[in-house]
Amino acid sequence: MPIPEDVTGDEIDKDVRQELQSLPKTLAEDVAKNLVMVARLIDEDPEGAYGYSKVALRLASRVAAVREAAGFAAYANQKYSEALAEFRAARRMSGGVELWPVMADCERGLGRPEKALDMAGAPEVNKLDKAGQVEMRLVAAGARRDLGQLDAAIVTLQSPELAAGSVQPWTARLRYAYADALLAAGREGEAREWFAKALEADRDGSTDASDRLAEMDGVDFVDALDEDEVETEHETESGENVVEQAAEAETEAEEAEDSVEGQVGRDEAGHVAVDRDED
Repeated sequence: MPIPEDVTGDEIDKDVRQELQSLPKTLAEDVAKNLVMVARLIDEDPEGAYGYSKVALRLASRVAAVREAAGFAAYANQKYSEALAEFRAARRMSGGVELWPVMADCERGLGRPEKALDMAGAPEVNKLDKAGQVEMRLVAAGARRDLGQLDAAIVTLQSPELAAGSVQPWTARLRYAYADALLAAGREGEAREWFAKALEADRDGSTDASDRLAEMDGVDFVDALDEDEVETEHETESGENVVEQAAEAETEAEEAEDSVEGQVGRDEAGHVAVDRDED
């Protein structure tokens, strides 16, 4: 797959670059460039990211960072079985637990919420950092909802991190998930409060809390393109009205002409002769 000229491979994280040092220099550079493309496209063009991850995987399948990138690319394309296999491979190679929450979420994607809940109670969770533990809590709550256990999902999300006054990278998503669970349980007043709190913490637009609030408040947003379409429609209708009016005027003129011709004859020379009543 083509690599843009502005991609050098130096953009990757230093830890990943260190992993790639086990490869020949030219190969390491090629792998790095493909990993950069995966990171660049994974949000806006998941299919494109998946394609680049496959190239990197073909070049260096024994590098943990490559297997991890391939896992996230597959995950972004909802290829949960493939993603889980790649995450497991990356974990075996690195020995870390960072991927535990996303592995559990793959189990949810495969229709196995009970397995995700088992993973949420595993010893590996205690080895996660704070961000990882919050992510695991989100996955567990999602699994509870998959099973129709709304009250349990709400309780799962109730944590010190939810009530903390300081804003962390996970705060907006945690509050949003809590608000969404409350709304699903029919607790609309509390849900609105927490959607508002999620919006306050959402500094990078990672949630659609503002849209959810507007929806709850009955506010409709009209897209600018829709407005243009409405204006065009009005212009079309106006143009059609003008044409119709012109046609009507033409018809009336023709009828008037026919009426005059009823009173007008032509002599043998073809000149117009007006019939006059004799005195």
